[in-house]
Amino acid sequence: MRSEEIEIRTGTDEVVHDLTRACEEFLQGVDGDGLLHVWVPHATAGLAVLETGAGSDEDLLSALETLLPRDGRWRHRHGTPGHGRDHVLPALVPPYATIPVLGGVLALGTWQSVCLVDTNVDNPVRKVRLSFLAG
Repeated sequence: MRSEEIEIRTGTDEVVHDLTRACEEFLQGVDGDGLLHVWVPHATAGLAVLETGAGSDEDLLSALETLLPRDGRWRHRHGTPGHGRDHVLPALVPPYATIPVLGGVLALGTWQSVCLVDTNVDNPVRKVRLSFLAG
């Protein structure tokens, strides 16, 4: 297994950050088949495979705001107001994704991207672990 941790600056705004290019760069030199496992070792971030750039990323953040409003209902109360919602996020947007790799290339659909979903405005830097498991 080959594994590497990368650092992503998400800033202080909620974001859907496209990791596809970083995943492709990690796979450079791989010529076989296997699985790319992407893991976010944080309690307040997740990973999604979705279309980006056509509004879906903003739609996802909007849907999460509807499902998990940033208000005072959360029992988990440290950090900025409503931060408890960020700790519920990984139950809906899991902190992992596994993508098939065929001939060293991600087997994503035409419009699919691998994305980090980060609603935690208190943590501007995230780590993401990429691991390739050869088939």
